[in-house]
Amino acid sequence: MKDAALYELVRVGGRGLLGEVIRVAGDQATIQVYEDTAGLRVGEPVVATGRPFEITLGPGLLGAVIDGVGRPLGRIAEAVGDFIEPGVAADTLDDKRLWTFTPSVRAGDRVTTGDVLGTVEERPGMGHSVLVPAGVAGELAQIGPGAFTVVQTVAQLADGTSLRLAHAWPVREPRPAARRLPSREPFITGQRVFDFLFPVAEGGSVAVPGGFGTGKTVIEQSLAKYGAADVVVYIGCGERGNEMAEVLEELPRLVDPRTGRSIMDRTVLVVNTSNMPVAAREASVYVGITIAEYYRDMGYRVAVMADSLSRWAEALREIGARLQEMPGEEGYPTYLGNRLAKFYERAGRVEALGRPTRTGVVTLVNAISPPGGDFSEPVTQASLRVAGALWALDPDLAHQRQFPAVDWETSYSLYAETTAPWFAQSVGSDWPEIRRSTLELLQQERQLREIAGLVGPEALQDRDRLLLETARVVRETVLGQSAYDPNDAYSPVEKTYRLAALAHRLYRAGLAALDRGTPIDHIDLTRGRNALAAVRRARSDELEARATEADAAVAAIGKG
Repeated sequence: MKDAALYELVRVGGRGLLGEVIRVAGDQATIQVYEDTAGLRVGEPVVATGRPFEITLGPGLLGAVIDGVGRPLGRIAEAVGDFIEPGVAADTLDDKRLWTFTPSVRAGDRVTTGDVLGTVEERPGMGHSVLVPAGVAGELAQIGPGAFTVVQTVAQLADGTSLRLAHAWPVREPRPAARRLPSREPFITGQRVFDFLFPVAEGGSVAVPGGFGTGKTVIEQSLAKYGAADVVVYIGCGERGNEMAEVLEELPRLVDPRTGRSIMDRTVLVVNTSNMPVAAREASVYVGITIAEYYRDMGYRVAVMADSLSRWAEALREIGARLQEMPGEEGYPTYLGNRLAKFYERAGRVEALGRPTRTGVVTLVNAISPPGGDFSEPVTQASLRVAGALWALDPDLAHQRQFPAVDWETSYSLYAETTAPWFAQSVGSDWPEIRRSTLELLQQERQLREIAGLVGPEALQDRDRLLLETARVVRETVLGQSAYDPNDAYSPVEKTYRLAALAHRLYRAGLAALDRGTPIDHIDLTRGRNALAAVRRARSDELEARATEADAAVAAIGKG
């Protein structure tokens, strides 16, 4: 294949298996096939397409369930059944569906890359901007309203260039932006331990490493359901089929509180389960991030949940072994860190190209599955070099039924200081101070628990016993959260602040009681703990009343 180009898409054999050129040496091309190659014979033809691996971007992506190479699984299932047969091809977008196009420019206007030609309503209340593709510019000769499919011409330039509702984009190439912008507003997750202790800025990136059973998938699914994003792209990279089946079953039933409609209306699922070809796993994360950048360019806030990057890295390792490349640490290719960094760098807050001016965000949350829960392994360490936050999951906390099982000693956030002014202005001016004192309390508790394990808690001083009890209230009531409790699965920042502030006051009230000479055994912390638990379980319309009751209970600590 002397004319083949690196990363060019090809069709292999009589069945037309989808493949990609991953090495060129003289006239010899090495092809990575994204499907099962069983039955492939010597002498079958290989046809180059002349194009890189691309995905078609346009209306119809929201609510879609596609595989790692962009094929719609629903339409494939209708055609060939529940299992994908080798060589099955299907366009990402339905080319027969009509969309009502409303132009925002007129004939005679000059347009360039990134300009908005008009909009279609992709889902109720979700406008989809039709953008001028990259490398296209000129004067509009023709444009008008009407109903069009994604392959029909909606506008034409004076030089004859046709513009459609959809266009293709190579997934390995980041979509350009006018400029990158700093991020100072937090990505609200609805999970107290993240929003309070380890916040991430909109446009930031997070690594979520954890061993088996620590709750990575539940966290990713909770963020997909409740995170403050206009669009969610969920990438199931090498996940077990039953976990993805659960996602597919739950998401359509969930009601988006902002629209009253199914949360699938603003979600795209990229599915490459563990029984699908491993080669397509490597491509799946690029498909997901490209879709996210596309909606970012429309001015939306997009959250990408990748679960998990470890299985993506394993696909890289397998491909590298087949290419007989020099292995690095633990057999991973030596360019693992470089590939990971380029992927993380596709997150960010940007000003999109074109007119009108639009600001969009891609926030990246990546689950990592280190073997044996060892955070020193290469994928975790390479992620830590470029991620802005670490949410480290601890199996010991998971065994203690502390969920989310976040280790507050190992975890960190580089966004805490940049987002603190927003929390202070929007929620409470003492938010940064309460956060700092809570972290100190948890660190002191870890040290005291080791001492208490040797001498017993009764041998500790009263102030230390108070600290241990208060820290337990913080862990169980403030940081702990049940994904299955409808009133606790999502915690608005106002509730998070109320709980954290009440725990802070509980500790101060206990210290004040000790200073008045009240013995620790006479300080009724149980009442305060129960009051905080009532706030945690409160519905939104009950929050104010429960918080007032809890304030009174905390104020009464140590009296009588």
